Amino acid sequence: MKNVQIGQHEASDLRRQVDKVLRGLGNPEPPLELSDVRELLRLDRQFFSSSDDSAIREVASKLIIAGKQIIARPTLLVDVVRKAQLSALWLPDRKRILIDSETPLLKHRWYETHEIGHSLAEWHGEFLYGDSEETLSPTCREQLEAEANYAAGQLLFMSDRFGREAGDVSTTFASVRALAKRFGNTITSTLWRYVEEVHRGQPLVGIVTPSSLVDDAVAAHGRLPNRYCIESPEFKARFSNVSEQDLLRIINGYASYRRGGPLGEAEIVLNDSSGNRHLFYFETFSNRHSRLTLAVYRHPVASAVLVTTPALRLVR
Repeated sequence: MKNVQIGQHEASDLRRQVDKVLRGLGNPEPPLELSDVRELLRLDRQFFSSSDDSAIREVASKLIIAGKQIIARPTLLVDVVRKAQLSALWLPDRKRILIDSETPLLKHRWYETHEIGHSLAEWHGEFLYGDSEETLSPTCREQLEAEANYAAGQLLFMSDRFGREAGDVSTTFASVRALAKRFGNTITSTLWRYVEEVHRGQPLVGIVTPSSLVDDAVAAHGRLPNRYCIESPEFKARFSNVSEQDLLRIINGYASYRRGGPLGEAEIVLNDSSGNRHLFYFETFSNRHSRLTLAVYRHPVASAVLVTTPALRLVR
């Protein structure tokens, strides 16, 4: 699944909201303390168990969502959680964040901040619990989630602070790992933010796949199942002809299958949508749950040796 770009107006509004939060906290040093954010915004955080219907129903019976809707239908929250397979959700009427206690603890920080992102987007409240055709459309849901992700990234990586610090170090996966530690976030969320926000004007791409993923899985699904292809704005504009399948084949061509740590690197030539050739440097790392790849643009090239697909060539 490729990352979704949000509108300039929405991005500007969300940045203003995040900057207001950071100023309210006194522009602290990273990593950001989410408990301080909740206190400032007067948000409540609770946990639920997605595998226990009675636990969800108990929470639902105590909430008011969209006026009388939840009172008339106490199973609404259960339906929302079950059908959407949610790991967390935001309840606007009660300013409450619910997180599935059965999800990995390492992911709670991102899940919580994603829901805070929904709370910062004032226009999201009217869409989260409703039955209109617009609300239920996949495109609408995808856009809302992309906006919440954007706000979460701005908040967790402290607005322009991340870009300034990332711009002072080399464009490598080692830098991504160091920045993840510095800002107290997962390597995956740091890779996402790094590709989308750092080194504007330079084509970058990040790929997150399950550790056991093989070409056959992509052939069956036509995409990277349950994982992501993160493109910088410049890469998205200039290399729209390069598919997720192309990128996965490249990674499978050089990456080892160790359980954790660095899995390999390679210099790869990609053809852009105009047929011009460009050199990229690919690095792949395993965090024991996923294979994480950063591909960084190097420079144009005049020729290549081994043709692997119409869109890409491998330099030996």
